[in-house]
Amino acid sequence: MSRILIEGHDIVTVLGGNLIHDHINFTIRENEIYALLGGSGSGKSTLLREMILLQRLQSGQLKVLGYDLNTITPIEAQNLRRQWGVLFQSGALYSSLSVGENIAMLYREYTDLSTKLINELVALKINLVGLPPHARYLYPSELSGGMIKRAALARALALDPKLLFLDEPTSGLDPLSSRQFDALIRQLRDLLGLTVVMVTHDLGTIHHIIDRFALLGDTKVIAEGSLDEVLRIDHPIVDYFFQKGSHGIKS
Repeated sequence: MSRILIEGHDIVTVLGGNLIHDHINFTIRENEIYALLGGSGSGKSTLLREMILLQRLQSGQLKVLGYDLNTITPIEAQNLRRQWGVLFQSGALYSSLSVGENIAMLYREYTDLSTKLINELVALKINLVGLPPHARYLYPSELSGGMIKRAALARALALDPKLLFLDEPTSGLDPLSSRQFDALIRQLRDLLGLTVVMVTHDLGTIHHIIDRFALLGDTKVIAEGSLDEVLRIDHPIVDYFFQKGSHGIKS
């Protein structure tokens, strides 16, 4: 069995006096595509923010690549951030920079590479995500929704991360573009040996590319496992979310 890269034990999260996570547990293994699934307000995006050091948990333990995020030092945190890439839901590209400049910014900030080598790496990443070469000169306002996702993905992959975090990666895309983006994520996982963690509500994504996932609801992890494993669990939230026995995914 693959080694565990991310693990949460008894995580408690409180936001604005509201209990979001009540002693939840989960594990994410090397080289898998893992999803955080749940309804609005279930805490899936909050959990992702905790994993990438944008939010602290109230209690419990969260370990990423062997680092305990409760006790991590600033130097360790800087090292850890270089080992992951993040694709935010909106893409979060800098609007005043071209696609190429958005990607190059990471090399200029974190490396001492020459301009020539940076330009070559930018071209490589743009090609890797399926964008045409000229896309490097375009600005975010000139891109379609699908191109924005791919450009942001190229930036997330700039430093050759071990972990890739995706927040609603297919949000705003039409069904065909969503499935194409799913296929790209799976190809990149296989090609680069990535471990992918994504927040999603897209059941198509769950069905087509997810290895395992956690279904969050009522402040708990209702279920964790593969789609087949989760569908065997008798729970109202599982039934509702997957519409078992109706027109959704069948058990």
